[in-house]
Amino acid sequence: MDQRYEKYADQIEKHKQKILDAERHIWKNPETGYREWKTHAYMKEQFEALGYELLEAGDIPGFYTDIDTGIPGPKIAVFGEMDSLINFSHPECNPETGAVHSCGHHCQCAGLLGVAIALKAPGALDGLCGSIRLIAVPAEEGIEIEFRRELKKQGIIQYFSGKMEFLYRGYLDGVDMSFMVHAGTNLEFNCPVGTNGNILKKATFRGKAAHAGGKPHLGNNALYAAQTALTAANALRETFRDEDHIRFHPIFTKAGVAINAIPDEVVSESYVRGATLKAVREASEKVNRAYAAAAAAMQCTVYFEDQHQHAPRINDHNLRRIFSDVCLNFLHPEQVNFNKPHGAGCSDLGDICCVMPCVHPAAGGCYGVSHSAHFGVEDPEFACVLSAKVQASVLCALLSNDAAEAKKVLAEANVPFKSKEEFFKSIEEMSFEGEGVTYNEDGTVTLRYKA
Repeated sequence: MDQRYEKYADQIEKHKQKILDAERHIWKNPETGYREWKTHAYMKEQFEALGYELLEAGDIPGFYTDIDTGIPGPKIAVFGEMDSLINFSHPECNPETGAVHSCGHHCQCAGLLGVAIALKAPGALDGLCGSIRLIAVPAEEGIEIEFRRELKKQGIIQYFSGKMEFLYRGYLDGVDMSFMVHAGTNLEFNCPVGTNGNILKKATFRGKAAHAGGKPHLGNNALYAAQTALTAANALRETFRDEDHIRFHPIFTKAGVAINAIPDEVVSESYVRGATLKAVREASEKVNRAYAAAAAAMQCTVYFEDQHQHAPRINDHNLRRIFSDVCLNFLHPEQVNFNKPHGAGCSDLGDICCVMPCVHPAAGGCYGVSHSAHFGVEDPEFACVLSAKVQASVLCALLSNDAAEAKKVLAEANVPFKSKEEFFKSIEEMSFEGEGVTYNEDGTVTLRYKA
């Protein structure tokens, strides 16, 4: 092992029970996005017990703390996500809410606490320059959208995802690069070259109610309009280019209320995912066009609510290399793979990648399929303790030797946007809300499917 990393590994090993206790406590107290108040309180207590001063978000869960070496240099952020999913089928879910950490974000919190412990080791900052920001962040999972819409209406949040909200609030101002380590399966560290971004779509089909048995001819069936829309959208799949990694997976969240009435309102929600913002936008517009045409075919209307959810994640090539090199101090080479192909999942770290170099590897130790009823942690020492050792050592690798590695990352980074303001403007232009079908007085129909 590189001698620079030994003090962090030793400190974490000495206090690893705190990390393991955190993993169990947060697993047993799952909370969904923007509701993580118990997790916030627990993490706050643990950080303050270590002597850290926190800046809390206040009206939403989450906080950050800064560790300054006292020597000028880059600022690096490390994230730990606090939110859970909802899966009533999971045997260990909260029986009232269905909340369960079936994506392993609780391991991130435990790992972040481990990094905080490591940075309290004697001489932890010796030989380093710059500063470190440790961030407990809410709301990565794109769920409970109506709840988040209400928070936005109340002016509590501007963005549905936690990292976007933190970026908007200025909690990443002055940060030069960032990383986080997700939970993964198998006893390995891995990282893809990149992953998809996505747009959140809600389409409300409206028709005309009528007696389903007696006079169905007097109605306009919104459910048939929605079914026709999905058939039309599915027919578009062969037009999606393989290299764009498009994914489209709609559901119905409302499909009629009475079996003897022609449905007059049906709601479909979906994501459109893709490898670039351009690909996501183009595919989303294709889907909307199919929806609008299908609604018109059934003499119905459709109201679109499209909102950016996550940008594609571009894992910086130098940060992947540095992580891989550090991992080789702790693992066999066959347990380290930082060149996995592009993945179709999404993460709001992709939004942070738009304004600074980032990397988002995964640490094994879990079993089952992520987001499923069969996901859990089988090796918390790998998923949390070893993860913390690697993360602390990566910080050392980046900020030692006058931050030579961090400066190389910044010099060679290929970040899509020059500022967060430019990024926010771009994604707002992707949002679209409005009627998709207008029936004109002259008998013609006007379709609208993009901003």
